[in-house]
Amino acid sequence: MSDKIKRKIKQTFEDSISVKLKIVENEIFKTLEEAGDVIARSISEGGKLMICGNGGSAADAQHLAAEFLVRLTSDVNREGLPAISLAQDTSTLTACLNDYGADNIFKRVFSSLAQDRDILLAISTSGNSSNIIETLKLAKSKGIYSLGFLGGDGGKALQYCDNAFIVPSKVTARIQESHITAGHAVLQYVEDRLLKEGWLDKE
Repeated sequence: MSDKIKRKIKQTFEDSISVKLKIVENEIFKTLEEAGDVIARSISEGGKLMICGNGGSAADAQHLAAEFLVRLTSDVNREGLPAISLAQDTSTLTACLNDYGADNIFKRVFSSLAQDRDILLAISTSGNSSNIIETLKLAKSKGIYSLGFLGGDGGKALQYCDNAFIVPSKVTARIQESHITAGHAVLQYVEDRLLKEGWLDKE
């Protein structure tokens, strides 16, 4: 195996660290404080977090929904927090694809389940996924707060978000790595705030 190929492993870590340092140095992470406040208030008032994304971002949506519903760490055993991934079971997903097309796979579920106090978290590395944009448009028309986890310049989705965490990179993998870190940071913030304010109990 050539040294050039071997060096790519180390370079991957260095590149990931570099992107996250930019987020810290440019205080991009501060957008997550506002988002955390809004999500915490929504949950305290009976709302839920609805998350959507495609491909790896769909996996991130399910990952984060699971940690809201179950727990983030074994250090804090607490009640579950209401969250759902809009990438539903394969029957719902394929039925919508077959009957309404790919642009509606999140929008259809969102329109059926969203309520006034809910929050939408839309994850897109490019910010240009049409099914994400369609869901953000619907959220805006319903007056539902939307948070974007985006990359690059935010893409077309940015104009439909109430708030956005934009990773300063054009590399999909680096953006995804920062998105899941941001998701964990928001969850930790929401969890801490709800516990402190007495809206959430430890088990």
